[in-house]
Amino acid sequence: MNLMIFPLLLTSFGPVDAWDVGILGWVQEYLANPFFDRVMPVLSFLADKGWFMIVCAVVLMLFPKTRKMGFTMGLALAMGLLLVNGMLKPLVARTRPYVLYKELYDSGALRLLVHTETDGSFPSGHTLASFEAACGVFLWNKKWGAGALVLAFLIGFSRIYVCVHYVTDVLAAAVLGCCFALLAKFIVESLYKLAARPGGKKELPLPEEADQTEK
Repeated sequence: MNLMIFPLLLTSFGPVDAWDVGILGWVQEYLANPFFDRVMPVLSFLADKGWFMIVCAVVLMLFPKTRKMGFTMGLALAMGLLLVNGMLKPLVARTRPYVLYKELYDSGALRLLVHTETDGSFPSGHTLASFEAACGVFLWNKKWGAGALVLAFLIGFSRIYVCVHYVTDVLAAAVLGCCFALLAKFIVESLYKLAARPGGKKELPLPEEADQTEK
């Protein structure tokens, strides 16, 4: 197969677009309400450029008890920025629903509740950052992580509700976000173990042993 065909296959979602738009229409028809109209744009804003997740990661890095968690979040966010926003999104270049199905937005069947964006639709960057951060927390602290995952789910749903992403954009981003967090945790643990070896340079501050078993 000609390698030039591969990017074309990625950008041609075909029937998946129609299925995705059907889900968007169902959400607007059966779940739309004034309360969601106010809350969902706010939830969406929390992950705009990943600012909230970045702030949380930096704050966690400041304290020894949560430093590993902060490093995991920060590394996962960095990987997502480089590999997804920098490479995958431009490669896939999936057209946003409000561009491809403009007539549905003009008719009011789908409502654009936030500002438009110029990058590709697949996968959802907001959802990616949310799950990278939430899973990064969950891997070190189950109690905090459960709440973070609920927030990540709500942010992912908000991107569907405000009609800027397809459902498959959000699902793919959630999976990728968790994968990046798992990889980031492995890297952070490996670096800490390397730094803790006898004669090694202990450049990374090690938290108390009790913190490593914290649920």
